[in-house]
Amino acid sequence: MKLVNKHVEKDGSGYVTLRPEDDEDMWHVYNLISEGDHVRAMAVRRVQTVSSTGSSDSFRVKTNLTLEVTKTTFSSAASSSSASSSNQDKKIEPTASLQISGKVIEENEFVKLGAYHTLDLEANRDFRLTKVTGWDSVALERIQESTAEGRGAEIGAIVCGEGTAAICLLSEHMTTVRQRIDTSIPRKRKGGTSGHDKAMENFLSTVYQAILRLIPFQDLKAIVIASPGFTKDTLYDYIFQQANLNNNKPLIQSRSKWIKVHSNTSHVHGLVEALRAPEISKMLQGAKFAKEGLGLDKFHKMLATDELRAWYGPEHVALAVDRGAVGTLLISDDLFRSSDPIKRNHYVEMVESVRSKGGEVLIFSSMHESGQQLNLITGIAAILTYPLDIEIVEMEEKEEKERIENEKNGINLDDNDNDEE
Repeated sequence: MKLVNKHVEKDGSGYVTLRPEDDEDMWHVYNLISEGDHVRAMAVRRVQTVSSTGSSDSFRVKTNLTLEVTKTTFSSAASSSSASSSNQDKKIEPTASLQISGKVIEENEFVKLGAYHTLDLEANRDFRLTKVTGWDSVALERIQESTAEGRGAEIGAIVCGEGTAAICLLSEHMTTVRQRIDTSIPRKRKGGTSGHDKAMENFLSTVYQAILRLIPFQDLKAIVIASPGFTKDTLYDYIFQQANLNNNKPLIQSRSKWIKVHSNTSHVHGLVEALRAPEISKMLQGAKFAKEGLGLDKFHKMLATDELRAWYGPEHVALAVDRGAVGTLLISDDLFRSSDPIKRNHYVEMVESVRSKGGEVLIFSSMHESGQQLNLITGIAAILTYPLDIEIVEMEEKEEKERIENEKNGINLDDNDNDEE
């Protein structure tokens, strides 16, 4: 994403002007814009005029509008199985869309103050964002991440089974399913396997052509083929057999990047397991989504072996943060999209508190499978530096609240006694 202009004061006031360039940028924008923020962008508005004779006419005009946001909607579409393009055409066109609905807060000659409008934010079009409640550390960190040079897809993945495949690209914040392929494969029968073999050949050819169209293998760090059974081996052999037959030198030269790994499922969520494979973890050392997967795996192992050091749920994790006991905080970006600024600020303060005490914070993208798995357990979890019994902590909290309440009541009683005298 292009940072066109930035004017943010030390107190958090100010604005930024951004230019999203791809689907991941649109996802960043969706996470940046909250209810109540002000967004200014180009809009197309239908204007109606009435002449002196009473006849009316309508036409569309382009105008800049500033909205106070009431709703944001993000959607992303995968490529269809019938897509076709040159094998050399590796450019990935943006498919995500983002609609911003709200009330107009700056009047112009075409639109009255207080009118409602929906902006369609598009790739390669500038917009200005002002956060009314101020720019917090999490929002500024996302700006920094999304505008860093060299950011983009790092991993290609084909999660497959016999007759089914999902062609995916993984970047720091998104898993994009570029194409899903489903082909009916008849079972092998006694006395002949021609039907099965022919269907399998068609399936492998379809997947191979999709890979040539959609996987920029020359630019990626690794390409993973994952499956429950032997489909990954069959597909891998087929890809490089065809590459040799067609003298596809770029594909042949990328062979060292291709890794076959086992997964328990042929569905996309099998990627979480596949990316934990040691050979892939080593290649992706330092990548954000790799850290997320390893962090979630570590939490689940801790939950199974030492549950007093694995807490989850907003209230319980907040108690652990207050005690300075959190070594690693796992938190979903879903929680920062809360329409309640108080609730959002609460999570921002938790992140800042853990970091200030030397803890690690992993902000999971809900567009990755690992983020979706974290959302299944409330979207927030923590690995503690030392064991804490939640029941004892809750009892201590209850006793502390009662003590404070009693002290207040005691002060009130003393005040009443003084008034009577």
